[in-house]
Amino acid sequence: MRVFKFGGASVKDANGVKNLATVLQKVGYKNTLVVVSAMGKMTNALEVVIDNYFNNKSELKNSLNHIKDYHETIALELFKSKQHAIFNTLHELFNELSSFLDRNKSPDYNYVYDQTISFGELISTTIISNYLNSINISNNWLDARSFIKTDTYYRRANVNWEKTQSNIVENLNTSVLNITQGFIASDSNNFTTTLGREGSDYTAAIFAYCLNAESVTIWKDVPGVLNADPRYFENTQLLHHISYREAIELAFYGASVIHPKTLQPLQGKEIPLFVKSFINPEDNGTCVSKRKKIEPEVPCFIVKNNQVLISLSSLDFSYIVEENISEIFKLLHQYKMKVDVIQNSAISFSVCIDNIYNNLEKLIQHLKAKFRVTYNENVSLYTIRHYNLDVLQNLEQDKTVLLKQLTQETVQIVTK
Repeated sequence: MRVFKFGGASVKDANGVKNLATVLQKVGYKNTLVVVSAMGKMTNALEVVIDNYFNNKSELKNSLNHIKDYHETIALELFKSKQHAIFNTLHELFNELSSFLDRNKSPDYNYVYDQTISFGELISTTIISNYLNSINISNNWLDARSFIKTDTYYRRANVNWEKTQSNIVENLNTSVLNITQGFIASDSNNFTTTLGREGSDYTAAIFAYCLNAESVTIWKDVPGVLNADPRYFENTQLLHHISYREAIELAFYGASVIHPKTLQPLQGKEIPLFVKSFINPEDNGTCVSKRKKIEPEVPCFIVKNNQVLISLSSLDFSYIVEENISEIFKLLHQYKMKVDVIQNSAISFSVCIDNIYNNLEKLIQHLKAKFRVTYNENVSLYTIRHYNLDVLQNLEQDKTVLLKQLTQETVQIVTK
């Protein structure tokens, strides 16, 4: 059994859907499960719908129509006629989304987010499954929510592995091509949950682990895993081989090509992960497996923008020790802050965080009750694995360094 994952960029339009079919025809699709993300930027578009639902009702209908028009345009190019049954199916999905927004009574943003955002994947896989069947690539459409079960931590749910494994092993037909959604799951009451942004890679790993798959392949618009994001760095290099440990380190620090949770289940069963180009599907790409650390051995650069650097000191100049640090982390957990870097001295403590849930103001007010607090928003966090002095000096050039932390293999720098 092989597991393939196609991201939004690979199916952003009708040509992308056709290319997905071409990839399957070139590399084969027997005993294959295909995990697909929302098309193009539709996750972002659905986030606009959610924002309008809470903050700008007058624009809600327009934002919904944008999503409907986008998908119907793709469907019309693929199926040529609005008389095709796919348009009835899409109409039902759009009605289901509108109906949820009309009848919902919950004020919980995170709950509403998950129920709404999931339609990106449901619609994309519906279109793709129907298109593949129309060109004689026979497949089953699966609802990932019936297989992957989680807790109720909306927007970043935790997998119930025991229930998920039994669902997949008992109910998934591995002898055919299956098409399913990335990113989405459901809780014990069958409400939709999500696995975190970019969670489609994680979905592929979950299915692979439960199916004892021979491999997972993530199809990207790049030739494989590069040593840096070409949007921010020049002269990037392809990494041919990466160990699980090294890939987990890169993912932890924010390498966007691999989701942080994706690698743990694969490593547990030594399932190799390939990152390949959907433009040149027969190229080797990058292999992540149990082997030497990294090949070639070059510095790897990661940048995370829009971070917040918080600096604390005690009001009475007492030491910041275990009791204070414990309280700080309790608050970070309470306000759902993702911690990327920490640094402390005798009377100060700094932490660089990702304010995913927009709870910064509440956190700051809580911290001010016990600490002297300063903070910088919209800072950038740079991480270099396998750094040397030359690349470090080049990176720091023309930047204001707010925090720097070095270990033997990794340097992290927060800049303004």
